[in-house]
Amino acid sequence: MPRSINLSLSPKQAADRELYLTLAARAAGVERSRIALARIVKRSIDARKRSPKVNLTVELFIDDERQPEPVRFDYPDVSGATPVVVVGSGPAGLFASLRLIELGFRPLLLERGHDVSARKRDIAAINRNGDIDPDSNYAFGEGGAGTFSDGKLFTRSKKRGDYHKALQTLVFHGASPEILYEAHPHIGTDKLPRIISRIRATIASCGGEVVFDARVTDLELRDGQLTGVWCGDTLIEGAAVVLATGHSAHDIYELLHRRGIRLEAKPFAMGVRIEHPQPLIDSIQYHAPRRDEWLPAASYSLVSQVGGRGVYSFCMCPGGFIVPAMTDAAQSVINGMSPSHRNSPYANSGIVTEIRLSDFEHLRPEHGELAGLRFQQQLEQAARRHGGDRQIAPAQRVADFVSGRRSADLPRCSYIPGITPSELHRWMPSFLSGALREGIASFGRRMRGFVTNEAVVVGVESRTSTPVRIPRDPLSLMHPVTRGLFPCGEGAGYAGGIISAALDGERIAEAVARYVK
Repeated sequence: MPRSINLSLSPKQAADRELYLTLAARAAGVERSRIALARIVKRSIDARKRSPKVNLTVELFIDDERQPEPVRFDYPDVSGATPVVVVGSGPAGLFASLRLIELGFRPLLLERGHDVSARKRDIAAINRNGDIDPDSNYAFGEGGAGTFSDGKLFTRSKKRGDYHKALQTLVFHGASPEILYEAHPHIGTDKLPRIISRIRATIASCGGEVVFDARVTDLELRDGQLTGVWCGDTLIEGAAVVLATGHSAHDIYELLHRRGIRLEAKPFAMGVRIEHPQPLIDSIQYHAPRRDEWLPAASYSLVSQVGGRGVYSFCMCPGGFIVPAMTDAAQSVINGMSPSHRNSPYANSGIVTEIRLSDFEHLRPEHGELAGLRFQQQLEQAARRHGGDRQIAPAQRVADFVSGRRSADLPRCSYIPGITPSELHRWMPSFLSGALREGIASFGRRMRGFVTNEAVVVGVESRTSTPVRIPRDPLSLMHPVTRGLFPCGEGAGYAGGIISAALDGERIAEAVARYVK
């Protein structure tokens, strides 16, 4: 049996492999020369005290002790197998496709946007304040909304499936092995596109099919059963349909509603994205004027209750950038991302609050189960009206936002299209702006220096989750009324990030296999 050794080290010590292996051998009571294999199985930073520590768990294999076999994925050839339609190539759709191949089915993966290489050009145009392609942008295209993001892989929903297998799948397709042991693993927006394209190559090499520019425009329903989807004039049929279109595919909700497919309104969250200078967050979190060269860019996770309404940080991106996440020109929607080295001079995070069913009850008589979607769209359109030309976003200095003051000017910001001064506290719904302002004030009491006019809030962070759930039976995981329809991932209301969506995709693939067989 391998020996598991826990070490608490300085950041510099943790970066010196020979040193920490010597210390691990000493703690295990063996000579350093007897270690045949050593691997880190967990690494985390404890910055609660003045001198941050790195906690390492090292697994040691001594002498000729049997070592673990390298993880392999031997996907079968499914060229002539039963087809299953998978709509959406985000993590839910990609991992559903891989699992379907493992189970002996042929995935027909439909993506409304472009492949990841062409998508980069579309995103570059958006950052230059060019036209927005409604099918290929930061939300749509190969890999989904997570492709051009921080690539955060931490999830609390590990009971939904094999979390470690999901990470191993990403490593098999080119991710750094560090994601297997980091307490809060991430890949980085600079590395994710290559990994996504390799997953596509795996699907194609096994006989699956990936089709781009294939936006679903209608459903093929026969006697209450979904047998396929229409992409314009083309019908794509399969034994089942996995619907993994992501939280921004508003047209899919509209289509389902129009075709009488049962939907449910659900609570969600919206707010702003806040950005500080990264050195400021470093100094607060690491209790020092400067960050130690051996430490990563500091992050934070914050939550507060304001009048019974939760306010919390979301998708925190140390050393990152704010990016335009709208899917048409009538919206102002922003998100955050980080490269793998997290070396931007800025730190950003969503600061959001819960939106309850009662908050959009006034829209229910006209819009029914899409009332939350309409509420979301109204805020995004209001942000667009209070922004500037094209993708220029409305913004306000943080201390001014909290105090309800106008910002005459704004600090430098990572948001490439640009920001313009706006009194967000005036045009956002009062319950929303009030909760955000009080929540940020409470964060400032915990992180001294957090509420400062060196920082800025940018509007709006509105795509944290979907305001609509596509229901599914808890046992079969199929839609409770429409046979053959398997809602999946974030857009269906059953996930909240790359890994949780990937795990949901695998579960749905297994449910499809039970249904078809």
